[in-house]
Amino acid sequence: MTPRLLVAGVGNIFLADDAFGPEVIRALGRRPLPPGARVHDYGIRGMDLAYDLLDGYATAVLVDTAARGHRPGSLTLIEADPPDGTVPPEAHGMDPAKVLALAAHLGDEPLPRVLVLACEPELLPAGDEDLLPGLSTPVQKAVDRAVDALHTLVPVLLADPDVPPPALGRPMESGALRPAALPGTGEGTAEDQ
Repeated sequence: MTPRLLVAGVGNIFLADDAFGPEVIRALGRRPLPPGARVHDYGIRGMDLAYDLLDGYATAVLVDTAARGHRPGSLTLIEADPPDGTVPPEAHGMDPAKVLALAAHLGDEPLPRVLVLACEPELLPAGDEDLLPGLSTPVQKAVDRAVDALHTLVPVLLADPDVPPPALGRPMESGALRPAALPGTGEGTAEDQ
């Protein structure tokens, strides 16, 4: 069966909490998602992800870090707006908005629906700092919660790629990167501490 949904790990394993996406993909190796979902670690290969977004998937879920002003380790589900031409495409790097713009620029087909499962980082190198391998404690604790969230989200999206995923808690927000809380990930919960 051809996969209908792409789960893409995004991030640099040498830059502390930026390795969240690849770590979640690695954890999914121990707890695979249902058939119909393709799981892949893209790391920092934005061009590869852009081309794969053009492979006919109905939905793509990018797993990444995003500084949103929440407690470190908080998970946020974000629905990305389709590229509108205001973000320039970039062939090098892994900024999700620029990868989507590149995919839109490269292909004639519409892009899949794109969701971002984002984790609030605690530790990211600033500027030209040295490499910092390894996740901070709150982000490491969020890896299993992200796997749980994907096991809830993916079957819903495989059944109907256009349905809002109500099983994840509060209604999901769309557009600019605005949060929608996942169960057990809100501010002040025991799991976030």
